[in-house]
Amino acid sequence: MNQKLSIVMITKDSEKYLEQSLSSCKFADEIIIVDSGSKDKTKKIAEKFGVKFFYYEWQGFAKQKQLAVNLAKNDWIFILDSDEIITDKLREEVLSILENPFKKGYLVPRLNYFFGKPIKRCGLYPDYSLRLFDKNYGKLSNSIVHERVLINGPVGKLKNYLIHYAYESIEEFINKQNRYSTLGAKPNKIKAIFSPAWTFFKLYFLKLGILEGWRGFLISTLYSQYTFWKHIKTQETKER
Repeated sequence: MNQKLSIVMITKDSEKYLEQSLSSCKFADEIIIVDSGSKDKTKKIAEKFGVKFFYYEWQGFAKQKQLAVNLAKNDWIFILDSDEIITDKLREEVLSILENPFKKGYLVPRLNYFFGKPIKRCGLYPDYSLRLFDKNYGKLSNSIVHERVLINGPVGKLKNYLIHYAYESIEEFINKQNRYSTLGAKPNKIKAIFSPAWTFFKLYFLKLGILEGWRGFLISTLYSQYTFWKHIKTQETKER
């Protein structure tokens, strides 16, 4: 039986890639956006695509995404971020799966772009996350950051990736990781001393970031800095 699909997304001032992202969603039977107070052109862009647009105050990544899932009329959900693009091959694979799903959820690989280039090393590819699932068997975790879908049932893997425009500038990278390290702080002074060096070594040498040129060095350095921040900060929750 061919299953209908709802693509769900959360936004706030997300105009930058939103038109590209929504253009890649046209095959879905429904697109749901839960917005937390955009002041840019997010809503105007969404209206061009016939999106069902809702406003809710910011409650955290997991809760906000779960709201979007709950608003969807179809059982099968694809969670997409506003800076992500569903490729043609991934679209065809998703449609094929929905003709007769054998699993309750599917992990989707993601190709991340850093500073204008796709990065396949530094441990950043295939970067699987569970995006396609039957909402009767799945829900979002309660994590403050790095939320994920928890599935009560068998999980498969898709072959084709979605594109993620992660960071265009160093400033953007630093600002986001600074915020995430505050929200997900795990105070531990011992780890704050030793974990950053291990993170750099792992990403740059073991995960072959060295082959990505200056981008690999920068990514490894900034993620090691994020590790330091995460373990040196006291835990607190701030609004997005």
